[in-house]
Amino acid sequence: MSIQRSNIWNMPQTNNAAGFSQSLERGLAVLSSFTPDRPALGISELARQLALTRSTTHRYVATLATLGYLQQDDATRKYRLGPRILDLGFSMLGSLGLREIAAPHLRRLTDATGHTSNLAIRDDTDVILIDRVRGRPGRYHHLEFTLHVGSRIPAYCSATGKALLAFMPRPDLEHIVERIDLVQRGPRTLTGKRALLTELEQVRRNGLATNDEELESALRSIAAPIRSRSGEVVAAINVAIPWSPVTMNELARRLGPTVQAAANEIAAHVI
Repeated sequence: MSIQRSNIWNMPQTNNAAGFSQSLERGLAVLSSFTPDRPALGISELARQLALTRSTTHRYVATLATLGYLQQDDATRKYRLGPRILDLGFSMLGSLGLREIAAPHLRRLTDATGHTSNLAIRDDTDVILIDRVRGRPGRYHHLEFTLHVGSRIPAYCSATGKALLAFMPRPDLEHIVERIDLVQRGPRTLTGKRALLTELEQVRRNGLATNDEELESALRSIAAPIRSRSGEVVAAINVAIPWSPVTMNELARRLGPTVQAAANEIAAHVI
């Protein structure tokens, strides 16, 4: 899902038009300065890019941060897009039809496996479920009843999260892992940052991510990334599997190709 960014700061100026708001224009210009290649920016960088004074830039940034559209990294003092951007993102996703594209493939994935399937995107250190199809009765884990579209799950201990983290540029990945508090969530949660990075490297090689009782006891999951035509990983899908005597390796061998095939089918229709 490649999103063409327009630099609104370079749009023709229409300051004399009735109803035009220069403050709104500048606020949107601040937000549009953040890109996948430049996810974190300081006040000086933004001021230079937007040809504004530092004090003016700081005023807009402070307002956007207060509203939740930007957030500041305590270590670097730079700013990133904040959680409130997700509200706009959901509208964007709806207009681009990602959920609509994925829906029939999620249903087929659940029909083929009997397990609940989920579609997720990443928001900083979390993943957010944007669609899900419940599996057959008797195939549920108790966590199923608390999850819904819009639920947030820590990325580090979920299969979809690993599928989304693994394909980030290495410097960005290491920075985000440094900010994650690796709390023990399930009996097999990876709580060491080096162990997590090693696991993510394996996901990058295999194209398949697993969660073996890392998020919750007796819950396993297998996930695959969804790529846009440019190759960027934009989402992930998974199947959630209540614990069984079958080993995780065997589950991945049996179900992994089916999950990957569904992810590839969705990707074939994503711009």
